[in-house]
Amino acid sequence: MAIPSTTDTNAPGLDLTACDREPIHIPGAIQPHGLLLVAEAEGAHRVVAGAGDIEGKLAAEWLGRPLGELLQQDIARLLNTLPGGPNASVPLPVTGIDDRFTATMHRAGRHLMVELEPLPSDPMTAATMLAWLDAVATSFERATDRQTLYDRAATAFRTLTGFDRVMVYRFLDDDAGRVVAEDRDPTLDTFLNHHFPASDIPKQARALYIRNRTRSIPTVDYDPAPLRPAGFAGCDLSDVALRHVSPIHLQYLRNMGVEASASISIVKDGLLWGLIACHHNTPRALAPEVRGAAATLASGLARQIRAKEEAAAYRERLALRAAEDSVVPRLNSEEPLRDAIIAVKTELREMLHADGFAMVAGDQVEATGRCPADGVLIAIARQVRERGNEPLATHELAKLFPAAAEHHRLASGLLALPLHDEDATLLWLRAETVETIEWAGNPHKAVQIAPNETLTPRASFASFTETVRGRSHPWTLEEVEAAHRLRRRFHEARQHLQVRILNRELSRTLVEKDALLVQKDVLMKEVNHRVQNSLQLVASFLRLQAKTAGAGIVADQLAEAQARLAAVALVHRRLYRDDQVESIDLSRYVDELIADMRTSLGTDWGRHIRLDLAPVLVPTDRAVNIGLILTELVINATKYAYDGAPGPVAIALEQHGGKLRLIVADDGRGKNGDMAGSGGFGSRMMDAMVQRLSGTIEYSENHPGLRAIVTAPIAET
Repeated sequence: MAIPSTTDTNAPGLDLTACDREPIHIPGAIQPHGLLLVAEAEGAHRVVAGAGDIEGKLAAEWLGRPLGELLQQDIARLLNTLPGGPNASVPLPVTGIDDRFTATMHRAGRHLMVELEPLPSDPMTAATMLAWLDAVATSFERATDRQTLYDRAATAFRTLTGFDRVMVYRFLDDDAGRVVAEDRDPTLDTFLNHHFPASDIPKQARALYIRNRTRSIPTVDYDPAPLRPAGFAGCDLSDVALRHVSPIHLQYLRNMGVEASASISIVKDGLLWGLIACHHNTPRALAPEVRGAAATLASGLARQIRAKEEAAAYRERLALRAAEDSVVPRLNSEEPLRDAIIAVKTELREMLHADGFAMVAGDQVEATGRCPADGVLIAIARQVRERGNEPLATHELAKLFPAAAEHHRLASGLLALPLHDEDATLLWLRAETVETIEWAGNPHKAVQIAPNETLTPRASFASFTETVRGRSHPWTLEEVEAAHRLRRRFHEARQHLQVRILNRELSRTLVEKDALLVQKDVLMKEVNHRVQNSLQLVASFLRLQAKTAGAGIVADQLAEAQARLAAVALVHRRLYRDDQVESIDLSRYVDELIADMRTSLGTDWGRHIRLDLAPVLVPTDRAVNIGLILTELVINATKYAYDGAPGPVAIALEQHGGKLRLIVADDGRGKNGDMAGSGGFGSRMMDAMVQRLSGTIEYSENHPGLRAIVTAPIAET
C-alpha cells in the first residue's frame, strides 16, 4: 500500500490520511488460491460462512455442517491442545475432492477461522528443513557485524523462498524505510540503500505486520473470493493469511513491475524492526510450511540483531566509561569545579565525539574546538535553561531553536547539560553532516488528483537523490547516558569538595580533642582494670567461702552468687573488648557464659550441657538481663532436675522475626521437680529480669523433664 510521502496539500479533494484509514483487516474477501471456513467457536462448531471454491474443492454441501465432519478431525480435542493457548493456530492435513490441503485453524472472537491451502507437490521434509534452519542460524551467529548479518539474511531468505528479489527492509525513526541488504536476480535493478517514505506502509498495515508475521500474495492479478453469506463480510480477518489485499497495495506492486510478493516481519522486543520483502516477476506461491520456516528464521534473525546491537552498545559504553574515568579524577581536586571543567574541556569534547565544546556561565564563555561566536553560545545556553534543567540532545538544532539555523555549519547538533549547582551550562556541538539520501522514486512529487477520485499509489520507483542539510551525526543513547552520568559526577565532585572543606575544619577540632580522648582511654583502661580486679577478688572470696562452708545450703547459695557474678563480669569484659558497644552477639555471649559455668559447676555437669545457638544481635543492656536469667535457669536445673546429681541440660537460642527465644530443657523430674525454683531470691530476680525485657517465661513438660522458654523482643519496646 503506498502514497507519496510529501504531497501538494492544496490539491482539491486530497486526503493524506485516507490510506491510513482503509479497513484492511475487514476486506470481506480472500485470495482465491485458498479456502476459508468460518465456524462457531462453541457447541457443534457448525460452519456458518466461507470463502473460495469450497464446493469444487472441499465439499458440495458445507454450510451448516459441523466443522469436524468437513475436516475429518476432532475439533474439541484440537482446541484443548492448541500450542500457546486457545487463540494460537495449528496446521492440519485435510483431504479435499481432488486435492490435499494444509488447514490452519485459530480463534477469532466467537468464531473459528480455518484456512485451507493446497499442499505443494514436492514439500521439503521436516528433517531437511530443520537441518537447513540450523545451518543458517549458525551462519547468523557467526556474522561479525550487523551488515554481514543483513547480507546473510537476504541470501538465506531468497534461498528459502525462491523469489527473484529479497530485501532486508529496516524502519527508521521517522517510520520511513531503508533497504539495508538485498539478494536479487542480476538482471534486476538494485534497491540497495534506497529509502521508501513512511506512507508506503500505513500505520494499520504496520500493526498487522506485528500480529500476522508472514504474508504471501501469489499473484497481483486475481479476483477476490468474497465471504458468503454476505452478512459475514465484516468479519475481522487480521490473523487470516489468505486475507484479500488492499487494491491500493496491489496497484503499488504492479507499478513496481512485481507479479508476486511475500513479506516476513522482523519483530524485535515486540516492535516492528523491519521486514523481509520478497518480489517475483511471475506468479509464485509460498507454501504454509515455508512461511512457517520463514517466520522461525525471522525470529532468529531478530534475536541476532538484538545481540549485535547490544554488543555494539556495550563496546560504546566501555569506551565512554574509559574516557569518563580519565576525566573524573581531575574533577576531584581541590580547585573549584568550574576551573576543573575548564582544565579538561578538550577531553570532554573528545569524549562525546563533538566538534566543539563550551561552558557558559552567565556572560562568560570557555570554548574549545569549532564553535560559533560567544554571543550565539550564550543565546543557546539561555534557551536551554528556559526549557528546564534536564539534559537536551538533538541532531537538528534549528528545529528547536530556529535562530540557530544560520550557524548550521558549526552547530547542527547539540547536547546540552545544565549544571544547576554551578549556574552554568555545558554545550557539546556537532557540525553539519550533509547527507545524501537515495529514494526509490521522488517522495516530494506532488499528487494531482481530481475531486472525488480514488487516491492511487505512486507509479515511479526510479532512483531519486536528495541532499539533506541542517543535520549532524545523531547522538547515541549511550552518549546521552554518559552526559547524564557526567552531570551526576559534577554534582558529586562539588559535594566532595564541600565535604573536604568541612573535613579540614573538623580535623582541626578533632586534633584538639585527640589529647582528651587519649586521656579518657587511659582512664577507661584503669577503671576496667580495677573493676576486673574487684570482681576477681569477690569471686575468689566466694569460692573460698564455699569451700569453707562445705556441702549444704550456704555452699549452694555461694555457688549461685558466683555464677551471677560471672555473668556480669563476662558482659563487662565484652563491653570493653568489642568495638561495637551498643550491641552484642547473644550466641557468643551465651557460649562464653556457659563455658565459665562449666568450670564453676565441675566436669561432671559440664559434659552434660549441650548448646544449639543461633546468632542474635541484641542491645548490650538486654544481654545482661538475659545472661542473668539463663544463669538462674541453669542453676535451678542443677539443683532440682536430678536432685543435685549431674544430668543432661539442653540450651537453645532462636530468633523469630523481632523476637528471641531462650530454651533451657532437662530430662529430669519435670514440674514436680520444681525447676522454676521455690520463690526464693533467684526466682524473684529472674521474674524481675523477664519483666524488664517485656518478655514472658513459660514452663512445660519435656517428657521427661522440664522445658523453660523465655520469649522477649530483641529491641526495647
